Amino acid sequence: MNSSFLKKSLGSKIFDYVNVGFMLLFSVLMIYPFLNLLALSLNDGADAARGGIFLWPRVFSTDAYSFMLHENKMFSGFGISILRVLVGTITCVMATGLLAYISTVQHFSGRRIMRLMFLITMYISGGLIPTYLLIVKLGLINSFHVYWIPSLLNAYYMLIMASYMQNLPESLFESARIDGANELGIYFRIVIPISLPVFASIAVFSAVGHWNSWFDVVLYNSNGHWDTLQVYLRKLLLEVESFEEIKNQQIALSKFRTLSPVTLRAAVTMVVTIPIVFVYPFLQKYFVGGITLGAVKG
Repeated sequence: MNSSFLKKSLGSKIFDYVNVGFMLLFSVLMIYPFLNLLALSLNDGADAARGGIFLWPRVFSTDAYSFMLHENKMFSGFGISILRVLVGTITCVMATGLLAYISTVQHFSGRRIMRLMFLITMYISGGLIPTYLLIVKLGLINSFHVYWIPSLLNAYYMLIMASYMQNLPESLFESARIDGANELGIYFRIVIPISLPVFASIAVFSAVGHWNSWFDVVLYNSNGHWDTLQVYLRKLLLEVESFEEIKNQQIALSKFRTLSPVTLRAAVTMVVTIPIVFVYPFLQKYFVGGITLGAVKG
């Protein structure tokens, strides 16, 4: 008995060591690209072209960040990006959550057909040109509203939220209806508070999508009045790359002599990634709980 216990204990220890070693190796593989980009972004552009930079800058320089921060449009683009994330995330989560709740109401006879219709949109769409023509007809071109109105409802998010809400006790909703609450009251007073984990998970998905989005900005805001941070940083990167091709010209050489597309691309990546990195830990527990519980059928 003691021998069997010792063998199990030894095997358990070996498993723990292997598991910890694997997780450490996996963590290094995940963190290294981020640290490498950070080192590149803090290195001199001309020196970075030589390569060989891994975890620490060889010739320290903050010119890439100074170049971005000295541009006035960057701060306006950052403000528009923040506004888009806030408005787009809140409206998407609230509207999609309401749709998910409606699709789980037992006495609503059309809930299955409605879910099927939204499910079809995940595999079949009108295409880029019909979508663009629709946006034009709705008068959303060159306006801030084009960022959040088309993303009000998301079929994939709806399925996740509906899967979570189906596990909620039906007796809660029935008792609320007996007390005279309507469906909107049930949604805001009961469903949202007890479904906070899945709402937070969808908020993370939606916020990251809005923050990283740039193609719709280029497509629907051609006048540049509502350019987000990502689009503006992309323009800076293209500008530096174009000047890199003609750097023998004196003006380009004097303006961008300490910059290179490599260092600026790394700095752009850091500027875009850092806000998400700081926000995600606060929502991680909701993210894990919401996705896990929403996938379990009770």
